[in-house]
Amino acid sequence: MSNRVILSTSLFKDLAIAIAECSHDKIFILTDDNTRRHCWPMLQTHTGLHHARHITIRPSDAHKDLETLAQVWSALSSDGATRHSCLICLGGGMVTDLGGFAAATFKRGINYINIPTTLLAMVDASVGGKTGINFNGLKNEVGAFSQSAYVLISTQFLRTLDTDNLLSGYAEMIKHGLISDKATWASLMNFDILHPDLDALQQMVAQSVAVKERIVEKDPHEHNIRKALNLGHTIGHAFESWALRRQEPILHGHAVAYGLVCELYLSCLHQGFPTDKMRTTVAYIRENYGRLPVTCDDYPQLIELMTHDKKNMAGNINFTMLADIGDIRINQTVSISDIEEALDFYREG
Repeated sequence: MSNRVILSTSLFKDLAIAIAECSHDKIFILTDDNTRRHCWPMLQTHTGLHHARHITIRPSDAHKDLETLAQVWSALSSDGATRHSCLICLGGGMVTDLGGFAAATFKRGINYINIPTTLLAMVDASVGGKTGINFNGLKNEVGAFSQSAYVLISTQFLRTLDTDNLLSGYAEMIKHGLISDKATWASLMNFDILHPDLDALQQMVAQSVAVKERIVEKDPHEHNIRKALNLGHTIGHAFESWALRRQEPILHGHAVAYGLVCELYLSCLHQGFPTDKMRTTVAYIRENYGRLPVTCDDYPQLIELMTHDKKNMAGNINFTMLADIGDIRINQTVSISDIEEALDFYREG
């Protein structure tokens, strides 16, 4: 079954359709502690879920690991799930990533439905079929491409989000604006994410999801243009892993925002990306996201982390860059000294 993304204005009705179309013998609901408490109450009276079995895991990316994955497999197995069962993943990117991977691998694959509850999951994690877990200290090191049967996006869940998590999702929206067109980018630069108008944000989420869907449709397994979605991620993932090693984890979107600062600088240096647009984007990120306490002494570790990136080829650290907004250049490589210069810019520019 191909993946269907629905920007829902009637979640109960759309969920009933999704459940009916995913033929199933049993339904399982995966939540973390937070979404069980804050988001499940919005769905618990749904008649299609009265006999659903619950699996609740610990929250945060720190638990997106083999141990939690095994917990989900065990719960499915001990509660009699078959290859005809359906898993509903109700949560942020950690829940949809790990839940999708559990569904993709249990009995060699069962149907699953994503109901993203964070802005990040709505515009990024729950769309596109990437699933996985962190492993051996590395982000998303083990996983599979596996499309959910449905993604149901309802911005009513954003009322449960704190500012940091709103910002985390918004960073991916900024990235989508940069790889699409100037009008989308400009609207993102002029939006007050700290005091969001949720109706306006719903329309922006729809635009953002459409950008990602368009690219994923052309290149589902990331052989070519899908690498556009990696803008900000090569250095961003290194920042994320660096923070995790210091036991001071940061949210994924904040890491991407910091990565965008560096990779737009490299785009100016190597592709002629317009300096004014780079400075506008960087100023927005610095104003809303602050910056990490990175020093020159951290550069070797950050660069070593970049060498583990899954997008690398022939031992070269691989970047997505822009020559202008919407003018994408994939599979770019630069010297170590250029990466250090970009990190200098991040710290001081």
